[in-house]
Amino acid sequence: MKFTDLLILLCIALSVYVWNAGNNLGFSGYALFNGDFYTLLTAIFVHAGPVHLLGNMLFLYAFGHILEGEVGAFRMGLVFFTGGMLTFILSIPFYPGANMVGASAAIFSVMAAVLLTRRPDYSVQFLSPIGPLAIIFLVFNIFAVQNGGTGNIAYISHIIGFVIGLFFGAAWNKDWKKSLFYTLILLAVYIVLYNYLIKIF
Repeated sequence: MKFTDLLILLCIALSVYVWNAGNNLGFSGYALFNGDFYTLLTAIFVHAGPVHLLGNMLFLYAFGHILEGEVGAFRMGLVFFTGGMLTFILSIPFYPGANMVGASAAIFSVMAAVLLTRRPDYSVQFLSPIGPLAIIFLVFNIFAVQNGGTGNIAYISHIIGFVIGLFFGAAWNKDWKKSLFYTLILLAVYIVLYNYLIKIF
C-alpha cells in the first residue's frame, strides 16, 4: 500500500468517525491558544461532509501518487503534513474564529511540489495535464480571493498551502525553473487545443 493510500484511508475513517460521534476535531485559533495542539493534525483528516471528502480524496489520490513516485513516501508525507499544519496556523488572521477542517491546503502543497519536481523531459507523465491543472487551480483560487469569494471554502488557505509546497519542490529539483517553463508551455498548448475542439464540436 502506498503512503498516499494510507492518508486517504485515514481521512475517510476520521471523517466518518466525527460525523457519527459528533466530536469537534477541527482546528481554530481558540483551540491552538488553549493547548489543543493535536487539532493541527486531526483537522487535516476531518472533512465537513461526503462531497468535501470525495473531492479532496480524488485530488490527493492523483497528485499524492505522482509526488510519492517522484520523491518517495517520506518526502511526500513531509510536504503533506507541513503544508497542512503550517497553513492552519498562518490562516488564523484571515479566518478568525473559524473552525477549519480538511486536507485541501495540504493537497495544494502537494500539488505545488508536483508542479516543480516533475522532470522536464518528454515522458508521458510530464505531458499529462497534472502540471497545468496545478497552475489552473492556483489561478482559480487567486481570482476567487480577488472577487471576494465567500462560503465555506478557504481560498486564502489554499494559496498559502500552494506557496509552502513550492519551497519543497524547488529544493528537490535543481531544474525546477525548466520544469515550470515547460509546464506553462504545455498549459498554453492545452488551452489552444481546448479552444480548437470547442469550435469544432
